[in-house]
Amino acid sequence: MAFRLSVKQITLLKVFIHLGALIPLVYTFYLATIDQLGAEPVMALIHFTGIGAFNLLLLSLTVSPTAKWLKQGLLLRVRRLVGLYAFTYALSHFLTYIVFELQLDWALVISEIIKRPYITVGFSAFLILATLTVTSTQAMQRKLKTKWQKLHNWVYVALLLIALHFIWSVKSDIVEPLIYWAMALTLLALRKDKFLLAIKRIKNKRKKTLA
Repeated sequence: MAFRLSVKQITLLKVFIHLGALIPLVYTFYLATIDQLGAEPVMALIHFTGIGAFNLLLLSLTVSPTAKWLKQGLLLRVRRLVGLYAFTYALSHFLTYIVFELQLDWALVISEIIKRPYITVGFSAFLILATLTVTSTQAMQRKLKTKWQKLHNWVYVALLLIALHFIWSVKSDIVEPLIYWAMALTLLALRKDKFLLAIKRIKNKRKKTLA
């Protein structure tokens, strides 16, 4: 008899996700308050929250293909939770940067976003994740109907923008960003049929418009 995850096991998995995401985040900020993050605590926080957001976003996009491969439909119930924590880390990343690095100098914040390309793409990804988070509830899904899925497909754009933000922010060793690019492209490749179908629909729509 094939193994199937139960609702109780999914609930337990959610508890592990909460603990696995929250404890490192809280502990790292605690280390910063007691000056235990090295010579550059702000940069350490920025890197930790940024890479954490990227890891969690990748993990959230791994849920669907994993559930399909293992034939565990209930596994999809943790996808939104992981995605919410990806945004939590992204928000912490952004706030750490503007509060501790830029000292809430809003003119400088705007200038950085406009003039520095890697910050521009990073901020664009943050806005997408924020939008997806706000509209992630079942109530919004019912309200937006078919538009909801189209909106949430922007997560793939956010993924590429974050990957670009990461590789642009690295000054020397690009091995780690390239590994992340490989993971991101692999996750997108697993959805090639979905993208091809979307392209086909767009082409058909254009043909009908021109006819």
